[in-house]
Amino acid sequence: MAERSLTFFASDVHLGLDVSDPADREARFVRFLRSVPADRTAALYLLGDIWDFWYEYRDVVPKGYVRVFSALVDLMDAGVKVCFFQGNHDVWTYSYFEELGMVRLEQPAFVTIGGKSFCLGHGDGLGPVPAGYRFLRSVFHCRPLQVMFSMLHPWIAFRLGNGWSRNNRLARHEEYVFRGEDEPLYKFACEVSESRHVDYFVFGHYHADVRMTLPSGAELIVLKDWIDGSPYLYFDGISMVGGYCQKSE
Repeated sequence: MAERSLTFFASDVHLGLDVSDPADREARFVRFLRSVPADRTAALYLLGDIWDFWYEYRDVVPKGYVRVFSALVDLMDAGVKVCFFQGNHDVWTYSYFEELGMVRLEQPAFVTIGGKSFCLGHGDGLGPVPAGYRFLRSVFHCRPLQVMFSMLHPWIAFRLGNGWSRNNRLARHEEYVFRGEDEPLYKFACEVSESRHVDYFVFGHYHADVRMTLPSGAELIVLKDWIDGSPYLYFDGISMVGGYCQKSE
């Protein structure tokens, strides 16, 4: 039996976002999941915003994405541990993913993989982010407000949620420029490195392709979104390796 020495990371697929070709984006993500060598893979970490908008009621979940869930379940049935973080777009996950067998993690999560220390998460809200964003994030995570939102009929709730998503910068085709040492995430990673050893910080959220070496020697990695490609990473027990697929022809 092959050794399970691989660990995969993916983020910000934004399934359902009506930008570029949503069907192709979903198909690319399914192909990626099907390409993961299950017999050699220990875990897959989904770092948030896999869905552009997700809201599940106690007895109702969004329709569609059958092939995505099928591929995820097949990986888990083959012995791959699938862990996920809530992003700022798919924050309203309550129990369905866990019922499928996935493991929800809270950021920042510190895990050991192949003898290396990882700090993982979606990346939003970490470090000295502006007060306005902190307030917005607290609203999205407020349980009483979530309960109130759940009282809306799904026809209304999903039109509100999808309408909000259509106004984000991805929908406006705005590219984010990562500001390096000025970014809250960079400052967060540096602060953590002062108190504990971390080899790799891996996040999403910023929709930028970032690999920076911190003063501590740790590497800060930010995964880009899937709008125009299929970026992912895997750790082979020695180093982090990037994978990227162009849009389907």
